[in-house]
Amino acid sequence: MASLSLKNVCKVYPNGFEAVKDFNLDVADKEFIIFVGPSGCGKSTTLRMIAGLEEISSGDLIIDGKVMNDVEPKDRDIAMVFQNYALYPHMTVFDNMAFGLKLRKVPKDEIKAKVEEAARILDLEKLLDRKPKALSGGQRQRVMIAAAMICEPKLLIADEPTTALDVTVQAQIVKLLKRINQKKGTAILFISHDLSLVRRLCSRVIVMKDGRIVEQGAMEDIFENPQQEYTQKLIAAIPRCVKKNSGRSAKTEEAHG
Repeated sequence: MASLSLKNVCKVYPNGFEAVKDFNLDVADKEFIIFVGPSGCGKSTTLRMIAGLEEISSGDLIIDGKVMNDVEPKDRDIAMVFQNYALYPHMTVFDNMAFGLKLRKVPKDEIKAKVEEAARILDLEKLLDRKPKALSGGQRQRVMIAAAMICEPKLLIADEPTTALDVTVQAQIVKLLKRINQKKGTAILFISHDLSLVRRLCSRVIVMKDGRIVEQGAMEDIFENPQQEYTQKLIAAIPRCVKKNSGRSAKTEEAHG
């Protein structure tokens, strides 16, 4: 993955509303970072600016030492996964996954190999001939992740990709993202309101409020000694059994990859 930095980034809308204020962040190689904060705090806006889907009002987005503010989204080598399943209903799973590669005019043999590899990682091998309507919510989300990852982006942005899924499927999706993070070395920026879901998997947590970072650090440090009231409430809402077992579960997760 390339180095990525945001320097004094701000987002101001035409009506004068400041959605993001003086935002600074450095993303290291292979990091899995979770963004948390109340609705409207600027999480999604920040990640959309990184992806090129929102214009940066001031400040700089730097990738590999180059300022990328005015670079088209398709040229940033960044993929996004949202909570809704934006799949082409008339295409098979294979064709949905291959779509980005076909646009880049990748040779057919290479497309087939890449799709099969992604299908193997995301447990989609038996679903490649199906249409989206024949898939469950969790299966459709896995296809979305596969389609995002198949072009091997330097960074994957996941904006609450598990919100509409049941708890069991949520955990499966997060584990799949972690597998991609570990096997491919892809850095991941993940928005979630559920710390218990991602606690064992992410390397760092960013807490936002009113368009600013108000707290950040290693997940365990934030979990054990939260400084902000919002963070304290977020952690207090996690069931005690999850807190008690998280340390042992983290070791198990690392052991099994």
